[in-house]
Formats: sequence, C-alpha cells, structure tokens
Amino acid sequence: MRGINGVMKKALGDMEFTAGGGAINWFPGHMAAAIRAIRHRLKLADMVIEVRDSRIPLSSANQDLQPHLSSKRRVIALNKKDLANSNIMNKWVDFFDSCNQDCIPINAHSKSSVRKEKRKRATVGPLPGVTQDIAGYKIAHQPSIYVLDTPGVLVPSIQDTETGLKLALAGSVKDEVVGEERIAQYLLAVLNSRRTPLHWRRHLNNRRMEGIQYEPEERHRFNLNDLQPKRRAPPNKSDAVYVEDLVTEVQCALYTTLSEFDGNVEDENGLESLIEVQFEALQKAMKVSHMAAEARLRVSKKLLTLFRAGKLGQFILDDVPITKIS
Repeated sequence: MRGINGVMKKALGDMEFTAGGGAINWFPGHMAAAIRAIRHRLKLADMVIEVRDSRIPLSSANQDLQPHLSSKRRVIALNKKDLANSNIMNKWVDFFDSCNQDCIPINAHSKSSVRKEKRKRATVGPLPGVTQDIAGYKIAHQPSIYVLDTPGVLVPSIQDTETGLKLALAGSVKDEVVGEERIAQYLLAVLNSRRTPLHWRRHLNNRRMEGIQYEPEERHRFNLNDLQPKRRAPPNKSDAVYVEDLVTEVQCALYTTLSEFDGNVEDENGLESLIEVQFEALQKAMKVSHMAAEARLRVSKKLLTLFRAGKLGQFILDDVPITKIS
C-alpha cells in the first residue's frame, strides 16, 4: 500500500477533514446539533441500531459516539450489502461476532432485507445530509415500541486522510468538499494496488464477443446519475445496454493500461504515472472530448457514479482487523 499512501500525500498534501476550517471545512452544522441531540436521547433508548456502510465497516463508524453506543444493547447494521464483496463481508461478520457484537448485513432498498411496513418513516436519500432532524415513530402498541430515527453523523475532525477519502468515495462526504478528481484518483489507486482490473479479463472477453449493442444516437439520452437509488424508474433496455457497454469500455481501458504497465504500482511515482495514463484512456473510453473544458472532471464524475452504483464490482475498502478492537 506504499504506492497509495505516496500518491495521496503527493496529490493531497497534508489534507485534513476538520470542522474548523483548515484545508477542508466539511462538517455540516446540522451534524453538530444532531450529535448533541443523539447523546441526550441515548439516555432514553433501550437498544441502538447503528447503521454503517458495508463498504467501510470501520471508517463509517462515529468514533466520538462509540463509548455511548457500546454501553447500550446494540446491533450494527451494515447497509448497502449489495455493493460489498460478500466473501469479505462474511469475514467482517465473523470479526464482529468475535467481539461479541451483534452484526447483520442489510440492503435498505431490498424488501428481503427490511420488511415493508405501512408506517411513517424519515426522508432519506443517497447523498449525505438528507435526514437532518431526529424523528420519533410508534411502531407497535402491545407493547408500545418507539423508534427514534437520527441523521447520519460523522466525527467533526478526521485526521487520517485515507479514512476521509474512503468516506468520500462511499459518498458519505459530499463530493464538492473533497473534489471529484481527488476521489477518482484515490479510487484508481485502490483498484491498481489490488490489481482489480486484471480480474476482469474473462468478463471482458465475454462482453467483447457479444459486441456493442446500443445505437449511437441513444447514448446522450441516459444520465448516469439516474443509477443512484430512487432517482427514477429502472432504465429501459436500451439504457441498460448502454450502461453495460460503457462499463465494458471503462473496464477494458483500466485492464489494458494496467496489464501493459511495466512499472511498480507499489512505487508512488510509478502509480502516479499509471493513473495519468488511465485518465487519458478513460476519457477516450467515455468519449469525453479532449477539447472539452473540465474533461478530467467529467471523467471523474462518471467513474465515481459507476463505482457507487456497483457497476465496477463489489468492494469493501476497510481491511478486516487482525486483532479485536477494544
């Protein structure tokens, strides 16, 4: 991982996610108020369901609240399990079990994970900052059971740059806070260090045999942002084929550039040069004009959208700890 750390430090400098300004001021005001309210309301709770992101089971935990949460009966719900590698997810469940911590992977958008009830619920969304108030709901009468739904809250200061980038890549921190190009660069560093594009070879061969199926004039009608949950109805067949072919072109570009790379991805200079080549290859694969202003930004946005929609595969960014966490 030396290459990733070197590239991050060189590209981002000594960036810190802090509430008081600094290089990046990211902590929304509603989160500060929510944290105070959560600490107060926890006194009333008999049980806590702590929702984390399956792709970052540790990085998505609010460390400032852990002492308060651990004193309660708690279940950790690892949401978005459909975007996480199932084999690694099983190891995370085993890890939490070894810590005597109840844990269950879920997909909040799946009826099989969360039973559909005819009741009020808080407004939520795929982007951070949608839920901003604590709301209470009565969900049972005998016995009376109430649920307090809180906003997602993170710590005001994240001193570790990679943890901040993981949160940004997962969409827990708004893109404009860190910058799409920075996040995309980190994503490419992760993919290359894990040699992920090399594992796409068989899939790419199968897709190449099928051929490109969408009509060129249809390409501009579909917005990749529509892949985000609850943005709109599922894409029609032509849209789905376009997305699938776009994913193939992107994966092919990353596979080709990595397989032909004769440097060392563990070396920060080598990894940096590879990423530069990959940005150019992606720009061609995505058919972003070389003359277009902010072409690299457009490439970054498209790449992040595909990753967050699970189109590039299922990932867990956090490593399973070797020892228990106290």
